[in-house]
Amino acid sequence: MQSNRKVKLTLTRQPTMEGAGVHLNRVFGHGQSPEFDPFLMLDDFRSDTPEQYLKGFPWHPHRGIETITYVLKGDVEHGDSLGNTGVISSGDVQWMTAGSGIIHQEMPKGDANGSMHGFQLWANLPAAQKMMAPRYRDITADRIPVVEQENGTRIQVIAGSLGGVRGPMDDIVIDPEYFDCTVPADQTFLHPVDPTYTAFIYVIGGTGLTDGQLLENGTLVLFDEGEQLVISAANEPLRFLLLTGKPLNEPVAWRGPIVMNTQAELEIAFREFQDGTFIKDQ
Repeated sequence: MQSNRKVKLTLTRQPTMEGAGVHLNRVFGHGQSPEFDPFLMLDDFRSDTPEQYLKGFPWHPHRGIETITYVLKGDVEHGDSLGNTGVISSGDVQWMTAGSGIIHQEMPKGDANGSMHGFQLWANLPAAQKMMAPRYRDITADRIPVVEQENGTRIQVIAGSLGGVRGPMDDIVIDPEYFDCTVPADQTFLHPVDPTYTAFIYVIGGTGLTDGQLLENGTLVLFDEGEQLVISAANEPLRFLLLTGKPLNEPVAWRGPIVMNTQAELEIAFREFQDGTFIKDQ
């Protein structure tokens, strides 16, 4: 019999401001990152007020991490130092591996109703891949498979696999699962997980329970060790993001948009950014 994962930690999103003046909610970040290894940060940028997001995130560097942006509503325009430009729209995912270094900008535009809803997750890279070549992978909504379970639970599989269905994101060092799950009212979602992997959910709609913990919009639950997640909806559908990943168990040196293993590596990164040698030939 599989052991059910217990609740280790619960967090509630907290308002903050980033970029050139973007209002968002930080779900977890710098202070909690050791508990979430290999994940570093999760931001919830759902807003229906354009003034809160249009200033965007002008040109800034990243090194040593991956940023994963999942858009539910609206458009985000992006450009980078490699000459890439594009737009991610409703239902799309962008998985950016900063690796050795990239300078980019992200400018939310919203939709016709002024809504901009989405999430950005930061994932760490291990020391051996910190300086890998940068890459973008834009995944359009029509490429994200959906699994429908017998009880009506609907899972969009962004990364990882479920029921023999594999998501479009592969070749990711931390071997993540990234699911967008909707459980119908009064139903339960069971999901086996590697007992050594970090696992958490972030609720984005409805109410429910896991291990006796009330779940509602804006609640994050980090799970303790175990072999299975058990998550139940109350008398309305419950929607949540589910993330699992292989911990790196490495030292973290983090300042702003750059995450390395040592303070010396951080100093090098910021010095290179100042003197124009940040972007490496690939």
